[in-house]
Amino acid sequence: MLKAVEALASGHPDKICDQIADGIVDEYLRRDPESRLDIKVLGSHGMIMIGGEVNSTADFDVAALAKQIYAEIGYQDEVEVFVNVEPSSEEMLKTVGSYDTVVVNGYATRETREFLPLPFVLAQGLVRRLDDLRKLDPMFHWLGEDGKAQVVMDGKKIFAVTLLASHAADVSPNDVKANLLARVIYPIIGSDDVQIFINPIGSFSSRGFQADAGASGRRPAADFYGGLIPHGDASPIGKDPLRAERAGAYMARYVAKYLVSQGLAESAMVTLVYTLGRSEPIMIEVRAVGEKSRGAKMDFTNLVKEKFDFKLESIVKKLDLKKPRYRSVAVYGQFGREGVPWEEVGNV
Repeated sequence: MLKAVEALASGHPDKICDQIADGIVDEYLRRDPESRLDIKVLGSHGMIMIGGEVNSTADFDVAALAKQIYAEIGYQDEVEVFVNVEPSSEEMLKTVGSYDTVVVNGYATRETREFLPLPFVLAQGLVRRLDDLRKLDPMFHWLGEDGKAQVVMDGKKIFAVTLLASHAADVSPNDVKANLLARVIYPIIGSDDVQIFINPIGSFSSRGFQADAGASGRRPAADFYGGLIPHGDASPIGKDPLRAERAGAYMARYVAKYLVSQGLAESAMVTLVYTLGRSEPIMIEVRAVGEKSRGAKMDFTNLVKEKFDFKLESIVKKLDLKKPRYRSVAVYGQFGREGVPWEEVGNV
């Protein structure tokens, strides 16, 4: 069975927007943990537009923060920032529970130590390696901020890898390929009978918003599980912690990882369905493979209903979601990393 996954470097146009959106979320939460937020960011050719809804006592220079994050990613060109955020409507301000109809899926597998699908881990590893070389190795000063990776696997075998990496205009495509093969592809992927494509159309010197537009929340596959399980369009990017798109997604992953890490299943997918105005999901479903049930098939759905509280307020408290930490997970995937509570399942 073929599995194809894509991952984005920190300077990809969509990921620039994601980091700005969640950097703004972090700053609001730092100043007012009760902030209710839905931030959208669009970037295109010298311009960044920030819109959405904000209900918060915090007040700061959003445009200045956006420029700071843009520069910290690595871009030095000037951008003009437009900000147009307003309070939510009166109807939404009165809403208790979810602000929208939301379906989230959490997944975990024993395939890797991160409890994530192997092609997803490999693709994220490639773009993280690109960013690390650019930031930490002076020999790679010519690497640009923009890039992406695609990994295709046929069963357990790596079938093909594509790596797109922006670079300075005065570096030849052949030098780019040779260096990235030696320092990025081979250490992570190896070289045994794998189709490898590095910047297959040649030079990649025009990058970021110079070359393309980007938008926040547009890449849920790269944020979650690589598109290998259903993810819908419910992105947590730009959302406050009480939103089902964020709290629900993190709790679904937490429960799925718990089931697998405790040896109850080889893989598990947890589906939560929230509807407008309700704090509890109206549907919970668990699908597991390879369960250790010692006889009759284990009813995982009832097990998790009894063991876990899926109300949004309870999730926020359990996973400490009001702490500002979201810019750091807006790139390289929301899951499979250390230092975030939705990955620390332990012995629940």
